[in-house]
Amino acid sequence: MSKKVRVRFAPSPTGALHLGGVRTVLYNYLFAKHHGGEFILRIEDTDQSRYVPGAEQYIYDCLKWCGLEPDESPTHGGPYAPYRQSERKPMYLQYAQKLVDEGNAYYAFDTAEELEQMRNGHGQYDAKKRGSMRNSLSLSAEEVAALKEQGVPYVVRIKMPENETLYLEDMVRGELSFNTSLVDDKVLLKADGMPTYHLAVVVDDYLMKITHAFRGEEWLPSAPVHILLWKYLGWEQDMPLWAHLPLILKPDGNGKLSKRDGDRLGFPVFPLGWTDPKTNDYSAGYKEIGFLPQAFVNMLAVLGWNDGSEQEIFTLDELVQKFQIDRVHTTGAKFDFEKAKWFNTQWIMHTDVTVLAEMAVPFLKEKGVTANAEYLAKVITLIKDRCHLLTDVYTQGAFFFTTPETIDESAIKDKWNEVKQTFFKQWMEGFTALATWDVATLEQNFNDAVAAAGIKKGEVMLPLRVMLVGGKHGPGVFQIAELLGQEETVKRINNALVVL
Repeated sequence: MSKKVRVRFAPSPTGALHLGGVRTVLYNYLFAKHHGGEFILRIEDTDQSRYVPGAEQYIYDCLKWCGLEPDESPTHGGPYAPYRQSERKPMYLQYAQKLVDEGNAYYAFDTAEELEQMRNGHGQYDAKKRGSMRNSLSLSAEEVAALKEQGVPYVVRIKMPENETLYLEDMVRGELSFNTSLVDDKVLLKADGMPTYHLAVVVDDYLMKITHAFRGEEWLPSAPVHILLWKYLGWEQDMPLWAHLPLILKPDGNGKLSKRDGDRLGFPVFPLGWTDPKTNDYSAGYKEIGFLPQAFVNMLAVLGWNDGSEQEIFTLDELVQKFQIDRVHTTGAKFDFEKAKWFNTQWIMHTDVTVLAEMAVPFLKEKGVTANAEYLAKVITLIKDRCHLLTDVYTQGAFFFTTPETIDESAIKDKWNEVKQTFFKQWMEGFTALATWDVATLEQNFNDAVAAAGIKKGEVMLPLRVMLVGGKHGPGVFQIAELLGQEETVKRINNALVVL
């Protein structure tokens, strides 16, 4: 590639960033870094009526959590600032005016009522309809001047040609063709002077020297408008190469995945927790339910892409190294939450316990648990093969942090007798003679005590586990006892013997 690769993610701050949006960020980022290029974040806030407070900051927070920091953005700055479209407003008018002056766009003075009446007639604002609407193509120059002089609100619309075929070479889908008659005369500049997405995206991509543009396939119907704008503005040679990415589908494959689907099926669709400022409804994100960011990114990367091998677990560096845009699938990818959890399980298994301990602290605090880092790392070492989410550090290891309030007596009672009661009392008395308190010493001491008592080891192993844990679960029982320490182990056995 002769030009330095420059890609951009250009979200609108109209709500929480969906995981499909994060995947678009990821593919942008991977492509740029693979080619030694730059990743730009541009905030497209031209639709002020849909602006949601907090949504822009949420985007920054999501990208930071995922480790997908942009090279240029409203917060990072850069040579093509500003990176927020509302702050670029004055520059768009000249391009809209150029389009009008050269006959490729026109002023439209139609009222909301007139537009609604047209739509109710099952029409669209296009070559067939524009002649019967109130615009600078159907009105005389004097009438147009008079309306502008009177301050009558107007928009600027692109003049779509009738029945032309436009072609686009898509990096994912190959050659695509579009008939211009199927596309209406989109608004380019609104009455308040703000550009719509269609004009702003082309102007900004040109001015910011964007070389490749990645976006969801739902934008394909707008592609002919953008192709023509690049041509009409005289920038056709600088038009970025486009890739229209496949959708992330519902688990059943029937349509695009939405927040409603996540709510219905019990999984998040946002990377981080989000509180809707309009309803005050809170939605937990993948971070809040216990996903590692590395697992979340890994899962998204292979949801619509593979490197041609059987490999599924990738670090971000590996993804950068192996990402090829022609390996992106052309069809939508079904979202599978169980598979997503599998990725998280794999990452928990392969992540250093000291790192996991740091990540687990907030989840333990929610349960009122505090533990020093060294102890927590030892706990995680014993239980991480049972953890699918970071929340499982507590659910799988709560007994390491607090003495169980009750024990599962039903697991012991049926085969409990005086011999076993005596065995545990005598075994505890022998603890004081132990020079060390570790797994090997404890197990040998237990085995010796079992032999001396003339009972089978299997008959007292389950009772010991229930006494220490409260139930039948947990890692190796002598590993548990070693970590609990002598005092706590004796305390729990004594508590159980009172009940039994």
